[in-house]
Amino acid sequence: MLTKRGSSKSLRWQHSRYSALGRQWEVSLFTFQFLLFLLWDKLLKNNSSKQRQKRARWLVKNLLQLGPTFIKIGQSLSTRADLIPLEYIQELSQLQDNVPPFSTEEAIAMIERELGQPVYDLFDSFEIEPLASASLGQVHRAKLYSGKEVVVKVQRPGLEKIFNLDFEVVHRLIRILTRFFNSFKKYNLEAIYEEFFELLFQEVDYIHEGKNAERFRDNFRGYSQIKVPKIYWKYSTKKILTLEYLPGIKVDDRAALEANNVNLDRIIQLGICSYLKQLLIDGFFQSDPHPGNMAVGQRGELIFYDFGTMAEVKTFAKDQMIEVFFAVLKKDTDKVVNNLVYMGLIEPLNDMTPVKRIVAFLLENFRDKPVDVRAFEQISDEVYLMFKSQPFRLPPQMTFILKSLTTLDGIARALDPQYNLLAASQPFVKNLALSGGRGSLVTAIVKQAKGVIKDTFSQTNTSEIFLRGLEERIDRGELQFRIRSLESERSLKRINLGIKSLIYACLTGFVLLSASILMTTIYIKFAFICFGFAGLFSLFLFKSLVSLMLQEKVDRLLEK
Repeated sequence: MLTKRGSSKSLRWQHSRYSALGRQWEVSLFTFQFLLFLLWDKLLKNNSSKQRQKRARWLVKNLLQLGPTFIKIGQSLSTRADLIPLEYIQELSQLQDNVPPFSTEEAIAMIERELGQPVYDLFDSFEIEPLASASLGQVHRAKLYSGKEVVVKVQRPGLEKIFNLDFEVVHRLIRILTRFFNSFKKYNLEAIYEEFFELLFQEVDYIHEGKNAERFRDNFRGYSQIKVPKIYWKYSTKKILTLEYLPGIKVDDRAALEANNVNLDRIIQLGICSYLKQLLIDGFFQSDPHPGNMAVGQRGELIFYDFGTMAEVKTFAKDQMIEVFFAVLKKDTDKVVNNLVYMGLIEPLNDMTPVKRIVAFLLENFRDKPVDVRAFEQISDEVYLMFKSQPFRLPPQMTFILKSLTTLDGIARALDPQYNLLAASQPFVKNLALSGGRGSLVTAIVKQAKGVIKDTFSQTNTSEIFLRGLEERIDRGELQFRIRSLESERSLKRINLGIKSLIYACLTGFVLLSASILMTTIYIKFAFICFGFAGLFSLFLFKSLVSLMLQEKVDRLLEK
């Protein structure tokens, strides 16, 4: 049954006729404006909650207008309450499933065009008001003539065009960054960007998403606490996807879950263990597990919805992740560091002592309890040395693994701020240890799990472990005496940045003054050249001031 309603407010990017240059200008202007706002607030020391909320609203409004690429970035940030202020979290959360819908007329036209029949011939009933709308499409509830309750996912118009433009725009920005800023060269941004857009282009192909859903459903066949909707291929195309209707409570809605007597700790464990299975056993995982893509059923089942952004773990990476995971459980610092180096997450250095000390500190202090940032005061000097030498880097193959884990971590912290990742993963380890396991990979995991449990009940004498580790470090030549004043180094770095900023400020002022004088003479052409140099020097000044501000912020954190 169809009922008409008025067209909803449309987004600018859906109907604008962009050129690559116009899109580049829009994205660059947005980036510059936001950075300028933050710098202005910093200079005026206006960092009140009201001001942050104002900036966050402006950010969300402009991300919506910029379109799906930037909405996806905002969605990822909205789960990181430990990284960005609460005001931004609250506003960015609107991007998860509250993106304004497009008009019903467009949705119906898309369905009829793709499926080749009138809507009333396809469905016994079809709800006009969408259940939810997102950056790539919106979902309508319907009923088949067989009586099955379904949801119909309809793609937004113009997605491929805007993706193609953003593909060029972001590529151009990355080339500029890697060419003029040496600090970006080691991160292989080109490969990360290619993988990011490859997933975005896959996400607008609903046939591909449907196949992903079926594969994911097969991987969890027999797991009654994990629900995956069935795909109805007769009513699906590249731009239309019809799925089984599985209602649930949004996974991060703590109040609603508690009102329905749902055990939050169990939901956290279920989410963590399901992702460990995806990563370590299946090698096929949902790379965008934001709260809009997960829900909790009436009986406490975890429901997965969106399968457009699935990713695969290469065999060798999966082997290394298994090694790292169980090395963390056994607090084996050397094995953790060696595998992170092999995976490319840590760059090998002549002196790995600061890195190993930090990893050992993390394993000792945070393996079985929540992270306390204040505890890092004990190793502030090592943190400074580590980030100064920049041993950490992010290879493309790990980008989406870390993104999904940090997003999942953000969801878990929304349910329980005191939760611990490794503690929540214990059921996964125990189940593996008790299972027989078939296949070389599962057998290897089971062997590792049994080793962890065996080590737990047969701990070696602490003094013996310490002496053995000390002996190994002496043999490797890791024990070194270092006499240096880290505080002085940090102060000298700030002084150096301050002097550079002063020089650029003087050059900018001198050239502007020269240009102003030349404007009153016959040498007006030279005045415009001076104005150009003034703009260039002002950019250098801005970069230097931002670097100085960031350095001061890092130093203050280390000194707390």
